[in-house]
Amino acid sequence: MVDYSVKGQVALLEVNNPPVNALSTAVRTGLRDGIAKASKDPKVKAIIICGKGQTFPAGADIREFGQPPRAPWLIEVGDSIEASLKPVVAAIHGTCLGGGLEVSLFCHYRIAVKSARVGFPEVNLGLLPGAAGTQRLPRLVGLPVALDMITSGRHVTALDAKKYGILDELVAGDLINAAIKYAMSVVGKPLMERRLRYKQVPGADKAREVCEAAMAQVKRKYKGYEAPVECVRAVRASVDLPYADGIRMESELFKQLNASGQARAQQYAFFAERTVSRWSMPNGSYRTAKALPVKTTAVLGAGTMGTGIAVCLLSAGLPVILLEQNEKLLQNGLRTIKALMEGSVKLGKVPMEVAQKATTLLKPTLNYEDLKDVDLVIEAVFENLKLKREVFGKLDKICKPSALLCSNTSTLDIDLAATSRPDKVAGMHFFAPAYHMRLLENIYGTKTSFMVEEGANPYEIDQIMEDLGMPMGPFKVRDLSGIDIGWRITQEVAKSLGTTITKETKYLGGERYCGIGDDLYEKGRHGRKTGLGFYKYEKKGGKISTPDPDALDIIEAYRQRRGIVKCKISSQEVIERQMYSSINEGFKILEEGICTRPEDIDISWLYGFTFPKYLGGPMFYASRIGLQKVYERICYYHENFPLKQRDCKDLRRRGSSTSGVYTMYPALGVVINSYCDMTTDGGGWTWVFWEVAVDAATRCCWRSPPFFYGYVEVYGYVEVCRLCRGNDNLHLLLSNGESEMRFDMEDFNNNTRYLQYTTFTVGNETSRYLATLSGPSGNVGT
Repeated sequence: MVDYSVKGQVALLEVNNPPVNALSTAVRTGLRDGIAKASKDPKVKAIIICGKGQTFPAGADIREFGQPPRAPWLIEVGDSIEASLKPVVAAIHGTCLGGGLEVSLFCHYRIAVKSARVGFPEVNLGLLPGAAGTQRLPRLVGLPVALDMITSGRHVTALDAKKYGILDELVAGDLINAAIKYAMSVVGKPLMERRLRYKQVPGADKAREVCEAAMAQVKRKYKGYEAPVECVRAVRASVDLPYADGIRMESELFKQLNASGQARAQQYAFFAERTVSRWSMPNGSYRTAKALPVKTTAVLGAGTMGTGIAVCLLSAGLPVILLEQNEKLLQNGLRTIKALMEGSVKLGKVPMEVAQKATTLLKPTLNYEDLKDVDLVIEAVFENLKLKREVFGKLDKICKPSALLCSNTSTLDIDLAATSRPDKVAGMHFFAPAYHMRLLENIYGTKTSFMVEEGANPYEIDQIMEDLGMPMGPFKVRDLSGIDIGWRITQEVAKSLGTTITKETKYLGGERYCGIGDDLYEKGRHGRKTGLGFYKYEKKGGKISTPDPDALDIIEAYRQRRGIVKCKISSQEVIERQMYSSINEGFKILEEGICTRPEDIDISWLYGFTFPKYLGGPMFYASRIGLQKVYERICYYHENFPLKQRDCKDLRRRGSSTSGVYTMYPALGVVINSYCDMTTDGGGWTWVFWEVAVDAATRCCWRSPPFFYGYVEVYGYVEVCRLCRGNDNLHLLLSNGESEMRFDMEDFNNNTRYLQYTTFTVGNETSRYLATLSGPSGNVGT
């Protein structure tokens, strides 16, 4: 995993663990042995550590997450690098992240190509740098930069890294030759001053002030997250404690975070994001789909969603034609887009050059004819079926036959947008604000208000959900999206059902209906756009919300008209009724085959609703609570506050048939899937995906990131709950009809078994293996 060679008087240690040269056990061993070998060779005057292929080591080996730790530890390897009596130079290209950056900080010198990036992304996995990163970086760059990099997890360009002092030199041309030349130039220079353990943190006299400010910032910016807070504590130890004591404190904080529920949830989210990219539909999958070229776009409607969608497209560098029905609305939209772009630049979300270019890419118009040559049209007009049909009729006549005609509808049946090109019509639902939310819901053709109704305060509900970790409460979201939009949607739903909503309407489509939003709409309280909604805002279109007694009076008048006696609703009930109904809906989606994996649902929530990553997603959240408890509480609320929802048989089966323990997959009580699928993508990398779900006593799942074609490195875990005997000796058998491979499971903590790191050869580009998990009493799942 580490190729050793000597070029002249320089030993070259090239990490060779594609694709990202992760710091696996074998790599750590290779670095340790390479340093020892070079130190003993009298011909070697200097040592270079670099990465082969695409990058310098880009961090820890995620394949070892959740496995028993194995020596040598990275900090142990780093100490041997720093102790070398010969200068060690880190030659960096690609991404030098996490453990990779820590390795470079143990080196005496660091050089890089201009395209390289460095950073500590561990905080995004619920962790902190665990191999002296929190102690060494502050000694090199000072507290402000170290705190910013470690608590944010952001990547730093080579130019900025040079400015901060992380890099000693930027080089051009061949990196290895430049590194050899640089290494020979530092031979004979004193190394003591280059060993970071002996340096004092610059600006240590202001440590208390800087760290307290950083702590206040992360608690505000990353509300509810544990890792950023512990990162600040660890970095502060670099000033308050001697180096060795700081390392011990870093280690203790790392262990605490690593054992936390938040780390597990954030790591689940990390893997889930990669899993959902392997999408599959009845008519195709990520393997077979080919992207349609989109070089020009148009957006119809310059309201809240239309302007947000335009900013999203402009930020991606796409030309946008913005169409409105009159000049006043068009100019309002242009002002909104300008303000959004300027705000995005101030927040650092969009580079200045992108915003400047956007002004040349945006073309306002009142004429449908200007859309005749665009590749993609997204309409964002009111949720009115008649209006949308009229719009699509015009687009169908004017746009070229190959153009995609998309609707930002969130509720209407896209098949009803009759055109002569049904295969080119799709729903394209952006989440508000469209320029910020990463999720885009693509639709192909063929319940909080009740608690307020019962007596809860909307502001208390919002605060409870924000304390849980949501960036905005549900009523602030309704104000942002527009109460008028919700009103129009319900009117269209009623129309499709052949009924009319009145002040006496209690049920719509067989389900309970709450008309509080209708009362607010009738008073002209449409949300942020009018400056009044559930909240009061400082101005029309404002963002600063304050509770409004007038809104509470409207709600109370609604209760009195309905004869509803106000009751007290606890914080726990608010959370349960908010979250459990969503979880139940998630299981319906799985049951109906709309989604095939809980990860699909969780990623939708993470990127569509900014659900806190430290909770993993609603499906993962359910697994931490226990499906039995979730099911029982849903039954309770269904009996006491019926919405006339249909019961989710899938959750009922899962919740009632097991102890409620649920890991990454929901398949408890039945065998749903068991396969090992390997395929080579267009880039020459082999992906392997395993999923095994067995009975309620035992279930296991494997998955892995891409590996180099020609062999597959298999890792995974089997989690055995208390229903399984602790002394069962489990084995995994893989068979493709021609050959078999048998792997043993090792015990860990008496209740979890791991399939140890294994390599086997793949005979062709696509192989399919049957997996059988067996124990002394026979097969427990295939």
